[in-house]
Amino acid sequence: MRQDLQAFLAQARGSAAQSKLCTLDELSARSSQLEPAGARFSFEALRGRLLELSGAGATAVLSAAVALVLEAQLAGEPVAWVTLQDSCFYPPDVVDSGVDISALAVVRVPDVVRAGRALEQLLRSGAFGLVVLDLGTPRSVIGSRAPRDAGDGHGRKEARRLSVASQGRVAGLAQQYQCVAVCITEKKDDQESMGSLVSLRADAARERDDGAFFITLRAIKDKRHGPGWSQRVRAIGPAGLK
Repeated sequence: MRQDLQAFLAQARGSAAQSKLCTLDELSARSSQLEPAGARFSFEALRGRLLELSGAGATAVLSAAVALVLEAQLAGEPVAWVTLQDSCFYPPDVVDSGVDISALAVVRVPDVVRAGRALEQLLRSGAFGLVVLDLGTPRSVIGSRAPRDAGDGHGRKEARRLSVASQGRVAGLAQQYQCVAVCITEKKDDQESMGSLVSLRADAARERDDGAFFITLRAIKDKRHGPGWSQRVRAIGPAGLK
């Protein structure tokens, strides 16, 4: 392992160990209005799984992914975020959510093929507890010969997705190293999952209740517990939502 990566991982673990931020469960316990949540959507519960967070329009999928990043950092796990050049989170909002952005490795790649390779390499290193891949807005499908902005025949663009082979490797690596692999996609609920190897697919909705910021997650597909369950977690909203 190169010295620069070793230094980054040491900084990431040290930063998490010194953090005084509350976990999502601790934040939830402070609110009597919060619905019983269980632990199906949490960093520890999702170890070893390939997760797809999907939504169309103004959803809270990025906020849900950032919530997992915060949990992983609080657990002392290094985190990496892979993004395409035309899609990236807004750093000030991530900082406002409690994430130590100096301990977050961000990898920007030009296309989905390289994004999949980066995701695999990061997982294969065994150094990261959580790796997020933001596939951004729908434009093309890997392996498809359709035009760049072609639809699915119903006036909807097909979502970007990893190849089946890449999904298989990612799912296997997540299980092998007991880490969490998250893919963020943009699609409607009635559009199919990224692939059969996705262990959990969920969407996320943003809501406010008495001035507090919440994320409601709904399982569209869950190989472990079955679909249909929902979980409401309290989160620290960005400045524009406070």
